[in-house]
This record gives sequence, C-alpha cells and structure tokens, in this order.
Amino acid sequence: MLLSEASYKLIDREVAKYPPDQKQSACMSALRIAQVEKGWLSPELMQDVADYLGMPAIAVQEVATFYNMYNLKPCGKHKITVCTNLPCALSGGERAAHHLKEKLGIDYKETTEDGQFTLLEGECMGACGDAPVLLVNNHTMHSFMTNEKLDALVEELKK
Repeated sequence: MLLSEASYKLIDREVAKYPPDQKQSACMSALRIAQVEKGWLSPELMQDVADYLGMPAIAVQEVATFYNMYNLKPCGKHKITVCTNLPCALSGGERAAHHLKEKLGIDYKETTEDGQFTLLEGECMGACGDAPVLLVNNHTMHSFMTNEKLDALVEELKK
C-alpha cells in the first residue's frame, strides 16, 4: 500500500457510489486522490490503484494517459494549465501564455528550477466566454486573466 490510510478511505467513499461489482468505476477518482497525495502518478502508484480496485494495471494506465489532468511525471507544486483552444487563443489565451512563459522563464511542459511552477497548455475548459482562462492544479479556474491578474496569481501562489 503506497497511500495513506486517509486516501484509501477517500477511495472507499468513491467506490461506495457504485455497485459492488463495478469498483473500477471509481478509477478516475482514485487516481485523483492518489495524485493529490503524491503529486504525480508513478507506475507503482498506478499499479497500487489497480490492485486496490481489482482491475488490470493497463486499464488504470489507459485512464491516466487519456486524460491530461493526471501527472505521469513529477511536476511543480503549482501546475498552471492555460487554455489554448481556438476561442481562448483568439481572446487572449496566447497572450496570457506568453506572459506566463516570460514571467516564469519556462515554456510549456517545463518546470521552474525551484520546482514551484509547471506550465501546460490545455484544451477547452468550457469557459470560452471568460477567456483567457487557466486552471491551477486541476482544481481552481481563473478567468479574464490580464497580465496584472497573472502577476498577482503567481505572487499569491509563491506564498
């Protein structure tokens, strides 16, 4: 067992939402819980989730590699995903991404030397009217991101 008892209890709560013979339905939630605790999904951690849910490891890996919210390698403490889908790109997404790249000194799929920030580009986040939008650590969406708001966000995350 690679996770804390608290994380397994959270996974159990997710499993309880499904019929007993459908434990694998909690796979996405279990991966999210594991990633919150460990920061990323190592092959060993995916195997542990598979064993816990009674499903083949390859099936867990298929889920983890299909969705971009799962980290398959270590990343920064703060993962910033900028929507670069066409509506956001045309409404300031590219500008916001360029500003973050300059401010952080990294490109997409890179992590700052201090391990604080990883910058990614993402697909539609379902908030085209709020562009440019970005997601921090898969949990918090930020909308209408001006350069000033981006600077303030980076400073707040540094604290």
